[in-house]
Amino acid sequence: MEDEVDRLVAAWRRERPDLDVEPLEVLSRISRLARHLDRARRLAFSEVGLEPWEFDVLTALRRAGAPYQLSPGALLTQTLVTSGTMTNRIDRLAKKGLVERLPDPSDRRGVLVRLTPEGREAADESLAGLLTQERAILAELSHQQRGELARLLRQLTAPFDNTPG
Repeated sequence: MEDEVDRLVAAWRRERPDLDVEPLEVLSRISRLARHLDRARRLAFSEVGLEPWEFDVLTALRRAGAPYQLSPGALLTQTLVTSGTMTNRIDRLAKKGLVERLPDPSDRRGVLVRLTPEGREAADESLAGLLTQERAILAELSHQQRGELARLLRQLTAPFDNTPG
């Protein structure tokens, strides 16, 4: 079965036979798949009334386990945004009643961000919707193929995830 990347690669091989365009065969597919995944994510989150960034913050708190709270610094690390951006996001989620700020008992000047029951429900519902969308994307692959693909992608992403800065 041919896809759009096959056509793109064939055109480049015809137009620029002097270049090795093999990386396009993998990375253009990853890029295209990322766009499809982004659409699927937005659909799953919109069904619960969330934006993708809201999902990221709420699910970081949900993954922390009971009592579903983290410091703003821990949220920064997990969501890869700046301090100012995180402050704005926490403010907006608090206004929607999805998180609350609490004093940090171990640091007088610090705060903790905790999921409210509504925030936990939104995180759980949006995750379930996302998994439904993602299963549909992966439906063409067998269980074994999904495992093989996960291992190969881990091999590509691990160096980025384990390099400081």
